[in-house]
Amino acid sequence: MSHSLKVIFAGTPEFAAEALQALIDSGHEVIAVYTQPDRPAGRGRKLTPSPVKLLAQDNDISVYQPISLKDANAQQQLESLGADIMVVVAYGLLLPLAVLEAPRLGCINIHASLLPRWRGAAPIQRAILAGDKETGVTIMQMDEGLDTGDMLMKSVCPISREDTAQSLHDRLAKIGANAVIEVLDQLSQGTASSEPQDNDQANYASKLSKPEAMIDWQRPAIEIEQLVRAFNPWPVAQTEYDGQSMRIWQAHALDNIEAKLSPGSVIKASKEGIDVACGVGVLRILNAQLPGGKARPVVDLLNARKELKQPGVRLGSVDNSS
Repeated sequence: MSHSLKVIFAGTPEFAAEALQALIDSGHEVIAVYTQPDRPAGRGRKLTPSPVKLLAQDNDISVYQPISLKDANAQQQLESLGADIMVVVAYGLLLPLAVLEAPRLGCINIHASLLPRWRGAAPIQRAILAGDKETGVTIMQMDEGLDTGDMLMKSVCPISREDTAQSLHDRLAKIGANAVIEVLDQLSQGTASSEPQDNDQANYASKLSKPEAMIDWQRPAIEIEQLVRAFNPWPVAQTEYDGQSMRIWQAHALDNIEAKLSPGSVIKASKEGIDVACGVGVLRILNAQLPGGKARPVVDLLNARKELKQPGVRLGSVDNSS
């Protein structure tokens, strides 16, 4: 028979807020929320609370925003809450051993990958970039390593060729929220079981960087398509065009078509898209953005920039390298 657990929740972005809402709706009691300090955002650089903080305040849950959890006073404060367990989702702060051991059942984490496939900061984007056919969520018992703890549950999610980092993020947030409630119920019933990770299968999902978003047209079209999807909505794949940066929001590799022009050359531009020669195959650009403009379908872009229809238009730097 299950009983209600006293839960501390630690998280910051929208992905974490989905799990917090599921906890609030569950039979477990959220006794406190930890989230990152408010950050400047928007044009006015106004201090803005995280999505997790806003949700906690809407539900009258106490919010704590320490700069670090290495401080002895912060650790003592957390321990004094007397939690059964701490649920951590994209919190953004390192948890020292004293924090990991403070709750009776320790700390568990929702990680957006089928561990140990992608450990680290950007598992969703790295899965798309690598051409993985599936990903998922792992509920993990946290230890002092980086996403190295024993696995309590895995939920699989297929990756389609239409998926962007945003669409996959949204699906995984819901999957993770459901899975963590299931694990909490198992822990409260004493029926949970864990499985160690195979460290030999692990890959590091490093943070995304803007330089990575620059398209190298020498690459195969399918790899460029994966880059476009993985870097939507940030930092957005881009290429040089007429001395400016063109951001590419949506594109599709055309299967079984080989270009006879050099990589980066526009083969054809029509309402279907802008077809660009790649190292292998052809990439059809479907939605793009020029400086000062909005992201828009290619048909609208071509109406505004008719020179894109001219034969021999080149995208990318002169040598088409990244």
